[in-house]
This record gives sequence, C-alpha cells and structure tokens, in this order.
Amino acid sequence: MSTERVSAWEAARERLESAARLVGLDPGLALLVIEPERVLEVSVPFRRDDGRIELLKGWRVHHNTSRGPGKGGIRFHPAVNADEVKALASEMSVKCAVVDIPFGGAKGGVAVDPRPLSAGELERVTRRYAFGVGPLLDPDRDVPAPDVNTDARVMAWLMDTISMIRGRATPGVVTGKPLAIGGSHGHVGATSRGVTICVQATFAELGMPLAGARAVIQGYGKVGAPLVYLLSSLGMRVVAVSDVDGAVHNPAGLDPAALSQHTEQTGSVAGFALAEAIDPQELFSIECELAVPAALGGVIDAATAASLGAKVVVEAANGPTLPEADPVLASRGIVVVPDVLANAGGVTASYFEWAQDRGGYAWEADVVAERLRRTMAQAFDATWRQSQALKVPLREAAMALGVERIAEATQLRGLFP
Repeated sequence: MSTERVSAWEAARERLESAARLVGLDPGLALLVIEPERVLEVSVPFRRDDGRIELLKGWRVHHNTSRGPGKGGIRFHPAVNADEVKALASEMSVKCAVVDIPFGGAKGGVAVDPRPLSAGELERVTRRYAFGVGPLLDPDRDVPAPDVNTDARVMAWLMDTISMIRGRATPGVVTGKPLAIGGSHGHVGATSRGVTICVQATFAELGMPLAGARAVIQGYGKVGAPLVYLLSSLGMRVVAVSDVDGAVHNPAGLDPAALSQHTEQTGSVAGFALAEAIDPQELFSIECELAVPAALGGVIDAATAASLGAKVVVEAANGPTLPEADPVLASRGIVVVPDVLANAGGVTASYFEWAQDRGGYAWEADVVAERLRRTMAQAFDATWRQSQALKVPLREAAMALGVERIAEATQLRGLFP
C-alpha cells in the first residue's frame, strides 16, 4: 500500500464523485455539485502589540449555494490552507443537505496560531480578516460560525466589523454569538448533543446496550469535553480521553467532574491523578464499544483502522477518517457514523440562531433542544434507511443523500444564463 496520502480536497472530491455515481447523476450536473463556486484568498495584515506588522493569509470558500446561503465555520490554525478550506466547505454542503436545512456549504480560515496572540492582537486579526472577506458575508449570502480556535467572542468581533462596514446592525450575518447580541440558547454544546443523539440511535439500531458500554474520545475541547458528561449520563464509561498535550486511561471510567476540574486548573488532561497516562497514539487501539474522534481531521488512516479497538465510530470532528481507512473499517464490521451526519448538531443550532435573528424573536431553550433532537433524529433515520436501501456503509449513504438533495436544488434552479 502506498504511503502517499491524498490532499484534503482530493479526498473530499473522491467521496463526492463516488456519491454522484452511486445516485446516477448526469456528469454535467455532477460537476456543478462537486466543484466549488468561488475561492477567495485574502491578505490579513495586523499590528502586534509591540508595533510590528505581520502578514497572514486567509480564505473563504463557497462550495455550493443552491440550497441557500453558504454556511460554515471560520478556523484559526497554522495548518489552514486553501485545499483544506475547500474540502471543509464541500463537507458543509453535504452536511446541511443531510439535516435538510436551507443552507449551502462554505468555510473559512486564517493560517495563524492564535495561542500566543494577546486579546488585542486576536481582535485585530479577526477584524482585518472580516474586512477582507466582507464582500461575501451577508445573512442572505454567507453566514459564518465558530470553528477550531474561534468562539463567541471572535464571532462578536466579526459581526461588529460587518455591521460597521454596512452601517447597520447585521446580527444574522454570523452565528455562535453571545446571547446578549443575538445568540441562541442551546448553541453552545449543540455539536456534542447531536453526537450523543447519533450514539443513542446507532446503539439502538445495532441492539447494543448503552449502560456499561466503554467509550474513548480523542480531543477534550469544545466538543469532546461536554461529550464526557453526556455519554456518562447515558450510563456509558468514558475510559480514555486525549488532547494535544497527552492522554489518560482508566478502565473503570473517568470521573467527568474531576477531569473537568483538573483541566481547568492545568489546561490539559495530562497529569490527571485518577487515571493512567498513555501514549496518545494508543488511544484508538483501546478495546471499547465506541470511539469518538473529536479533534482535527485525518487522524484515522488505514493502519489506525486496522488496530481500532471500537465497534462503533461516531465522527465528532470534521474529516477525521481518511478514504484509505473506510474499506478497512468496513471489512472489520465497524460501523462509522460520518461527520456530515454526526456533528451536524452545530450547524443545525446555527440555523436556529439565524432564523431567530431574521425573525427578531428568540426561542426558549426547551424549544431549541426539542427541535435539535427532532432534526438530528430525522437525519439519522433518513441516512440509516438510505444505507439499507443502497446496501452501503453509512458514510456512502449520507454522502449519497446529501449529493442527491444538492443536485435536486441545482437542477430545479437551472443554469444561468
């Protein structure tokens, strides 16, 4: 087997092409569904606190907007590049179609490590990036959200920048905002809740009990940390977690409250006294019922898939499994709930926030929670039925379902001019 890996966009394109063939799309229509509509690269100059000027690169990609405005997060990470952003935008197109919300796919990012930046420097990077991609951003055209290393504070700066440019309040131009400026109840933690709903549905379909089932989680951040609580509340034992600084393992199950307190004090799961330190590379080989990749993409390759100790994988991260790993997982009978379904709770909650901003009326927290549960359950059921009908794994079924819905919208709108 070749050790050369395809790029993120090549991997995404390969899956889109496979889905288009699976549902029998006309080649011309398939091209419209697969290729990005626009890729914008911008320079992001900013002033350091000591007066020095630095120049960064940023991107915003619209993959497909046939079903509605582009929707997708903005990430700040040193490894961000145009190739990755294109791939993530295409996944957003499919994800929005799978959960059947009226958005297309978009994504953005800046190639920067935000950790050493001061709050002032981070704000200046955010505002300059927002100014650069501002011509694309609008509640009816492109609606960003938080992603890796960005949060509600960053979204507030972005919204304010666009509002200054437009000369009017534009709360609907971004989601994941603080409640005080048009955010929504239930947005924080929505991705984790969506993953949990998929875990429950998958175990139910497979006839596997949740009580006592073991889980490992890669990534103890905005998604992984709440998952420790949520899965434990279902009676599962989260036996191992990892982050960028280390990994810990306790076969009896990790104490969610104690682990949270430890990470608040130290900034990492490493050194947690109520668990044994392990090599992060060993995490996925631990014998368990559930593995949840909740960090960055490309972490499950063919070798990792061959040694995976779980029976079910639910992808909380974007693109955690490389195409080379899919046939290995399938041959071993490991059920994979793909990212375009499993982590769609976040974009679903973003849709709810956008709808509230457009309507000027905030929903109660229980309304948001119930609508999220219903939307995710319906998307899971549709994907599971597609998998059974086409006799393909859930990833192929979800991709086929999403591509089919995008193609329908593209065809109905026609080709201009």
